[in-house]
Amino acid sequence: MTTETITADAAGTWRLGDLTVNRIGLGAMRLTGSAAFHLGTPSDRDRAITVLREAIELGVNHIDTAAFYFSSLRSANELINSALAPYPDDLLIATKVGPFRDWTGEWGTSARPQDLRGHVEENLRQLGRDHLDLVYLRRMRQDSIAEHFGALAELRDAGLIRHLGLSDVEPRHLAEAQAIAPIVSVQNRYGLGDRPPATEELLHVCGRQGIAFVPFYAIAGDAGPQGATSAHTDAVLETARVHDASPAQIRLAWTLSQGPHILAIPGTGDPVHLKENVAAGGLRLTEEDVRRLGAPH
Repeated sequence: MTTETITADAAGTWRLGDLTVNRIGLGAMRLTGSAAFHLGTPSDRDRAITVLREAIELGVNHIDTAAFYFSSLRSANELINSALAPYPDDLLIATKVGPFRDWTGEWGTSARPQDLRGHVEENLRQLGRDHLDLVYLRRMRQDSIAEHFGALAELRDAGLIRHLGLSDVEPRHLAEAQAIAPIVSVQNRYGLGDRPPATEELLHVCGRQGIAFVPFYAIAGDAGPQGATSAHTDAVLETARVHDASPAQIRLAWTLSQGPHILAIPGTGDPVHLKENVAAGGLRLTEEDVRRLGAPH
């Protein structure tokens, strides 16, 4: 499919609290280098900055990041700050807290509730902002999230956070958090061929309640943080041929087809892939396409 004139608004919009975003956004993790969380070869700084600026030019107004997205020489937040500050008025930058990496890149223990203010303030410093638009609490296997989420709710009341979200949760965690403060978005791993029943249920709960559902690794599949999968089914390859699209674009289009409340945040450090990802928002699958690829449970 052609990518020259397709911009992020082709995917439609969704409202996160009082902020409206296009349904195709950008995940910032891969801006730091091809090794993602590993301290391998860092990305080319100029190319990463080019990707960010071109994303804005293409209408992307939702960027997903975190202070723990860094490689040996690159910090996603610092790249965003350098490329985009002063920030466009309509740009929503979402970040997440909970996991922790020390300065060597090693993962530490997950944050205690009293640590979360420091995590929020670190994101503020790196991004050069006085408040964060949207902060996700990333659950780190704990059974109850009430104490951690309560700490973030206090920071929202203090004006450091505008909106709250949850990541890597089950439906019961959403209900637990909603008893404390409003949730505008939920972020779980989800994609074609990667649809755990609890996450499928959560997707539908969010749809009924008007909460955004933001899947991560929608293109990656089993490859996870290493990047886009190359393990495509015959159905994906055939649908890509029919639409003159790439398999990754078909995966993104399928993800968006699962509900109007779904927001895609494909990550890339490549300007060509960025344009392809944004263009996928203009791809409309038919009912037959969706049936061929696999109808929702």
